[in-house]
Amino acid sequence: MKRARRALVTATAALAVITASSAAASATPEEVERTGLQQGLDDVVAVGAVGALMEVRDGHGVWRGTSGVAELGTTRAVPDRGRFRVGSITKTFVATVVLQLVGEGRLRLDDTAEEWLPGAVPDGHRITVRQLLNHTSGLYDFRRTLPMPPEPEFLDNRWRTWTAAEQVERAVANAPTFEPPGSRYEYSNTGYLLLGQIVEKVTGRSYAGEIERRIIRPLRLRDTSLPGTSPYIRGPHPRGYVPIRQDGEPRLVDYTEMNPSVMGAGGEMISTAKDLNRFVAALLGGRFLPGHLLDEMKTPAVEGRRYGLGLAWKDTSCGVRAYGNDGDALAYQAWSFTTEDRRRQVTVALTPDFRGDPDDAVDALLDKAFCG
Repeated sequence: MKRARRALVTATAALAVITASSAAASATPEEVERTGLQQGLDDVVAVGAVGALMEVRDGHGVWRGTSGVAELGTTRAVPDRGRFRVGSITKTFVATVVLQLVGEGRLRLDDTAEEWLPGAVPDGHRITVRQLLNHTSGLYDFRRTLPMPPEPEFLDNRWRTWTAAEQVERAVANAPTFEPPGSRYEYSNTGYLLLGQIVEKVTGRSYAGEIERRIIRPLRLRDTSLPGTSPYIRGPHPRGYVPIRQDGEPRLVDYTEMNPSVMGAGGEMISTAKDLNRFVAALLGGRFLPGHLLDEMKTPAVEGRRYGLGLAWKDTSCGVRAYGNDGDALAYQAWSFTTEDRRRQVTVALTPDFRGDPDDAVDALLDKAFCG
């Protein structure tokens, strides 16, 4: 995800945005000062965000903080329980459903794309479900076929409804990024578009319907949804922006409302920090998968990588490993990670302003949250 964000940062380095800081915490000011989390969140906004929010759950309870503003040109605080587009964290939900189907004997990790989706991808008999899950299929990333910010043409697709089939068709019109499948890791949203279709073939229901039935309802994730083609974010939320070149200069354009079908099974979900913390903790606690399949999720795709089957991980400075995922929906970015023992859960979300790359500041904040 970092590569795409850095490209946008380079293109928009001249942007200047006025932000204000605020805090909404369930802890006392002394506790906030002790942990340094609020300062870390402020640092994230100072580097490159309009606004940010964070929720930490541990043995001491729940801490929530915000920084920056919810909307440019205002002093409106970021809602500490606000909703946001989670981007590729959607993939962890999709992967969980796929592995549940494996556990039920309705699907195998070694099944091929050709078996379930005949003719959908060239040489589909060589690409397995496992490779779609762990980004080793070599399939060209659909996202790379689209104009992206700061190009003005990016906005041409804002309200367009996409089907997974046409997205995959655009992707496979390009040569694979490597051969043979399984030999390398290279992030590709195309694999998850195919997985969404496979879930539908196996179950007779959409991937969104299966996520709702198997995860959202059982966990009572009341603020989590898969909007399909609806452009709106319901309930309290910060507004999101993308840089678009106008009169030769990149300017932030409000991109809060957009047709999320462009992200589909690779990233359409809307959620909150509370719901994401609950989901990741439940996943790691064995609520959805038996131990051997959870172990599969934690197995790296390629040696040295920190990504398994829809699940990523971070190793902190204090030796604690945290599992979860991050997501980039352009106007929104999010990180949600939980320790393996589930004693500490952390989610951060921000609306970038593209003045700088917030990744390092977020990494430092996550490290502080897990090690502080």
